Amino acid sequence: MSRIAGVVLLLCLNVHGSGQNPDVQRMEISLEKLEKTAGTQAVKVEPGHVFVAGDRIRFRFTPNFDGYLYVMSKGTSGAYSVLFPGADTGLDNHIRSAQTYLLPADADGWFGVTGPAGHDVVYFLVTPSRLTEGAIPTVPALPPAQQPPIAMTPRCNDAIFRARGECVDSTAGPKAVGEQETLPRNLPAEHEASRDLVIIRKDKTAVVSSPAPLSSPAIYEFHVAHK
Repeated sequence: MSRIAGVVLLLCLNVHGSGQNPDVQRMEISLEKLEKTAGTQAVKVEPGHVFVAGDRIRFRFTPNFDGYLYVMSKGTSGAYSVLFPGADTGLDNHIRSAQTYLLPADADGWFGVTGPAGHDVVYFLVTPSRLTEGAIPTVPALPPAQQPPIAMTPRCNDAIFRARGECVDSTAGPKAVGEQETLPRNLPAEHEASRDLVIIRKDKTAVVSSPAPLSSPAIYEFHVAHK
């Protein structure tokens, strides 16, 4: 069983026709929780849903472009790991326009929520050209002293909790990338296109789009909150 610790998704884009405006590149991504009380089935939750230790979660995403997917994680302990492609999560990292994918790729695969309470940070990086072998992210060899925990304590939105009984942290979910020093050091340093990305939430789904074809790498974040 893999563990979730913040995930970096890197998409090398090769845009083709998708049935939508070809100038708007977009990805829809949602979180699913394994709900045993519902007959052991996947239940879509809010992007800001606050998980608890032991929960099983996975990502479901649909791009409108072709490309390749790489996944790195950073958890609340500050530790990094490469999650995808991998023997436990799937080796075929080629993604195609208008197709829906699961991460882990196995329909029965899930990430287990572990580590100190806080926000696991999910970095999405999209780039118009395929990454060379030397540019594919690897686990950075940083001393523990340089890996401080992420100091964000999840809090329930009282209004949502009273209305639906679901603990949702309004600060979690998709957002613009943080300062450069918060990014894993082995990611591309240039990401000028990031400031032009449009991020919205719709029906428990995060939609991130670029109004024009990307000419440089773009990065955005997805925070996974857990107690």
